[in-house]
Amino acid sequence: MTETQLSEEQQAEILSSTRTVVGDELRSVTYFTEDTIEQLYLRSDLDRTADLVGFAENERMGFRSQLAYDGTQLGEYRFTIRGFEHGYLTRVIVGDVGVWVTTDEMAIDRFEELASALHAVLETI
Repeated sequence: MTETQLSEEQQAEILSSTRTVVGDELRSVTYFTEDTIEQLYLRSDLDRTADLVGFAENERMGFRSQLAYDGTQLGEYRFTIRGFEHGYLTRVIVGDVGVWVTTDEMAIDRFEELASALHAVLETI
C-alpha cells in the first residue's frame, strides 16, 4: 500500500461526512485511487484481517465502469451499493479518487445521503 496524498483535513472531512450520515452503523471507511489505499476508519469491534488490496482491486473497476456508463440515458454515475449477509458496502468515485464505506444494515435512503455527502467531499480532493 502506498501512502495517499490526503491531508489530515481531507481525512477528517471524509470521516465527518460519513459519520454524520451513517452514525453507529459505520463499520469502515477506505479511501482509494488507482495506486493507493488508505483505511481511514475501522470500528473497534471488527477484525483487522480484511484484504484491503483485494477489495481495492475490485472497487477500482469502478474507475473503468464510469466510462462505460458515460453518456447513457441513466445519467451520471453516482454510487454503487453491494449487499452482504452482515451489512453493505457503498462505493463513491469522483474522477480518479474514491471511497468505499462499509456499514451495518440501514435504511436505503441513507445510502443516497451518504453518497451525496461523499461526492461533495471528493470533488474537493
